[in-house]
Amino acid sequence: MTKTISDPVQLIYAGGTFGSYGRPLASLSAEVFLPILQNLLAAQEDTAHLSKSSWLDNTLIKDSSQLTPNDFAHFYQLLLGAYAQGGRRFVLITGTDTLSYLGAFLAEAFAGSDICIVVTGSMRPLLDSEVLHSYCIDDHSDAWDNLNSSLKLAAAGEAGVKISFGGESWPAQTVQKIHSHDLMAFTGHFRAAYPANSYVKNLPDTRRQHWLDDQQKMLSSIQNRAESVRIHALYCLPNDAEVINNQLQALLSQPSSGIILMGFGAGNVPYSAALAETLESAHEKGHMVIGASQCPFGGVSDSYAAGSWQYDHHVIAGGRLTIPAIYARLLWLLLRYDSPARRRQRWLNNVTQMGTTIKKR
Repeated sequence: MTKTISDPVQLIYAGGTFGSYGRPLASLSAEVFLPILQNLLAAQEDTAHLSKSSWLDNTLIKDSSQLTPNDFAHFYQLLLGAYAQGGRRFVLITGTDTLSYLGAFLAEAFAGSDICIVVTGSMRPLLDSEVLHSYCIDDHSDAWDNLNSSLKLAAAGEAGVKISFGGESWPAQTVQKIHSHDLMAFTGHFRAAYPANSYVKNLPDTRRQHWLDDQQKMLSSIQNRAESVRIHALYCLPNDAEVINNQLQALLSQPSSGIILMGFGAGNVPYSAALAETLESAHEKGHMVIGASQCPFGGVSDSYAAGSWQYDHHVIAGGRLTIPAIYARLLWLLLRYDSPARRRQRWLNNVTQMGTTIKKR
């Protein structure tokens, strides 16, 4: 039976700063933290939007800096199972180190559905570690406000994956962390294309079931590939092109993977004939190389000869996608599709939706 908007928002606690406590700070286990949080929620005066919430059991509680592709697949499986049971609205509490990566990955994975997922966390723990005789909210923390905002956003039920932080929210694929300790640690924008525009507000039951059947059919393969999938980042510095070429060469003997080539400015990369040849070899061996910019905003273009040459050697332009969004799309393609050709085709089929100005080559 299809769930309605009256059904509870399901919360997932995955650890991180939000649930940390003590001296030194460490994430509390779900068995300890969730009853505390439930009591705090019940004690609030304005609970109209909080009363219809429940917890989704999650066995993976860890610092987000330790998350792996296998862990990303875990959250995908967890949410997919709940979605198959009729759940539509979720709030995922995680750490901030990889929050933007996980949010963007879930956006890719659930594209085409009507699920509503809000990802949040905090820069300061919810609980005041200066008060050790009882658990109480730290008045200087951003955790409670972030949770409140996320629950309200999820209660509205708009389809898609969003990140809610610091009083703002954005499509998950556009978000990146821009400050290592300030409470306004994230930013994003609303000029999102695929996968944000693929979510369906009113998805007929038949189409939803077809989508679920397709995802569940691939679940075992996705879990198996998550054990060994690898994504690499090559960061251009003011070196001779031989340096980046040697780094890329070292990856060619490994199984086909995703490689993010982080160029200067609009994606400029030092040229050499050897590097061009290595890029050709990478393509032949099934690696997907994505051209990205080290700049936090703007993305890549082919305006400069210093950057456009790489696209003649099978590098795919990352467009305006952030590094977390590029990682997320690569990871999903590597998990979901079994051949380099299909992965490349799926990326390029969405090239106009990515906001890229670079023509397909």
